[in-house]
Order: sequence, then C-alpha cells, then structure tokens
Amino acid sequence: MLRLTSVILATATVALAQQAQWGQCGGTGWTGATSCVSGSVCTKLNDYYSQCIPGAAAPPASTATAPGAPAPTATAALLRLGGVNTAGYDFSVATDGSFTGKGVNPPTDQFPHFASQGANLFRIPWQLMTPQVGGSIDQSFLARYDATVQAALNSGSNVHVIVDVHNYARWNNAIIAQGGPTNAQFASLWTQLAAKYGQNERVIFGIMNEPHDIPSVATWVDTVQQTVNAIRAAGAKNFLLLPGSSWASAQAFPTEAGPLLVKVTDPLGGTDKLIFDVHKYLDSDNSGTHAECVTDNVDVLTTLVSFLKANGNRQAILSETGGGNTASCEQMLGTQLAFVKANYPTLAGFSVWSAGAFDSTYVLSVVPSGGNDTPLWTQAVKPNLP
Repeated sequence: MLRLTSVILATATVALAQQAQWGQCGGTGWTGATSCVSGSVCTKLNDYYSQCIPGAAAPPASTATAPGAPAPTATAALLRLGGVNTAGYDFSVATDGSFTGKGVNPPTDQFPHFASQGANLFRIPWQLMTPQVGGSIDQSFLARYDATVQAALNSGSNVHVIVDVHNYARWNNAIIAQGGPTNAQFASLWTQLAAKYGQNERVIFGIMNEPHDIPSVATWVDTVQQTVNAIRAAGAKNFLLLPGSSWASAQAFPTEAGPLLVKVTDPLGGTDKLIFDVHKYLDSDNSGTHAECVTDNVDVLTTLVSFLKANGNRQAILSETGGGNTASCEQMLGTQLAFVKANYPTLAGFSVWSAGAFDSTYVLSVVPSGGNDTPLWTQAVKPNLP
C-alpha cells in the first residue's frame, strides 16, 4: 500500500510539473515547468519564450551541411502576445499626420498593473520625435519616450513593447513618397530608432500606424521595403510590423495591400521577423468611436488566417482593436480575442485600444479607475491574455 501511495504521489508530482496547453515552458529567465501535458510539445519560439503547442514534435532537423555550404539559419515565430495600447504621446496628432502639442506621458504604474494580470505587450504610440522632416530625433522627447519604454519593459521579464510611429503614412497631410517626405527621409527616422533599440529584441518596430487613402498601394509597399532595408542596414534584428492600407484594415488586407506586402523581403533572410500589422474595431463603422459593438469579426479574421496560411504561413498581429464598456462589447470583443488566441501562431496576438493617459470618460477606455479595472478588461481582455 505504501509503495502504491508513493507511485501515486510521484505521478502527481510529474503532472504538476507539466505545463498546460499554450502555457509557457521555457525561455530566458523561466523557472517554471519545462514539459507539457499530453498532446502538446514544448516548442522554442525565440530565446525568450517557449510554449506548449498542440501536436507532435517535428523531427529534429539535420545539422549536417555540405562542405563549404553556409550553416542553416535558425528561424522563430513571434511569440503569443496580448496587451494594451498606452496612449498619450500621440495626443493632438491628426489623421493627416500633423500635430500641435507635445503629448502626455502615459502613467507608468499601468505597466506593472496589467503585466501582473498576464499582459506581455504594450504598444506606445508617438508622433513628436523629429521636429523637422528627415531631421534628427529630438533628444529631450526621446528621453521622455524612452523612460516610458523602459518602464514597460521592466514590468515583466517577457514583456514586449511596440514602438509605434503614429503618423498615418503622412507628414502634415503629405503622404510618404507620394508628394510628401521621401523614402530616405522616413528611413532616416527608423535608422535612428534602430540605433537606439536595435539591440533589444523585446522591442518591436511598428513601422507606421494606419496608412489610409493611399493613391498607390504599390508605392507604399516599396516605402515599407526600403524602410525594412534601412533598419537592417543599421544592424537591428527586431521583429518588424508591416502595415497595409485602408487604416491597416484586417478586412481589406487579403485583397488590397496583402498580396503585395507578402513579397517584401528581409535582408536577414526568410520572413519570420516580418509580421503584418492589422487593425479591426467592432462598432458599426469600424471607427472605434462608438460604445456599442455590432460584430465579433470572426468572419473577417477567418479570411485573414486563410490568406496568411496560403501565403507562406505568415503571421499577423491585431495591434488595435477595442470597444466600449457595454454588454455587447464585453461579449463580442471576448469572442474575437478568443479567436485570436486559438489561431496562434498565425495570429500572434493583440493589443487593445486603449489605456495610457486617457481618463475613464473616454469611450474605449480600459484605464484602471481607483485601482479597479473596467468591465471590458475583466470580461473580454483578461481571459484571453497569453
């Protein structure tokens, strides 16, 4: 009887030491379980994160190479991410790419608050770094912004930050390479940011927020390609978010910019670090300005997933989505984010709009008030964090 009890206890210990499906099972600084429950395999996605992914392990790749041939290049998907936009530095920015103020620093105490609940992604929008188009970054503003970035990164060992250029592909209503700033001027900005953040792969580069009303999508895609080239030439190996057109619409992506963006190449080799950046709200006109939600977007995202799988098993991230603190949005946003979570790695994750410097009266606010989270956060977002 004692021996049987010991066996049961030993079996229980093994079970407790196994991570659940989709749970983390390894990575830099990880001290938890490194094996997975039956039916899942601990799969390394990058140096910082391994995850229990359903399915059998792929057979080990041969490490042998022909004499004189280059060694194979390791590739890794973007890990599962979930979190929130922390707005503030983008305040006073217009959709024509102009701005009138200096923005507002997002409260840094929000980062550990959300990270403690499982958020591992913060998107930090800004517009104010270069007073002159194509010029040098304003170092006083960069110091403000970087303090926020570092606060976000320090909120958790696996937290990632999207550095988001929130200019709508414009500078004072003139479109990049289409009557506005040149590709070289835009690339200059990213060359400087690559010098600042290119050694931290937990920083993800959001090349541009919501390009819209673009006369030539093909010309915009060429701008994206030249920007990718400039970032890599500066030595940065970060994941890059490639936006389409029509306000980065997830719905338009498969038929509009997507067929061209899938052809963008990475000087590093492969395309694993080129992630498509899509947005989709749930209100009646997809503007993110109404408290009520009318769709869960599952049909739209199903089409997007099919497109991505058919074009090289690529990844996209839903970096903006959200709704009001209403029953319709609690239900529909929850369904949408559950779909995103279930379709990893094709959909790498999401970032809801918005926390940061907004107050509780903002229609899409998920800003904690009095230490309490909004119903939308607790009911729809938190259950679908990684």
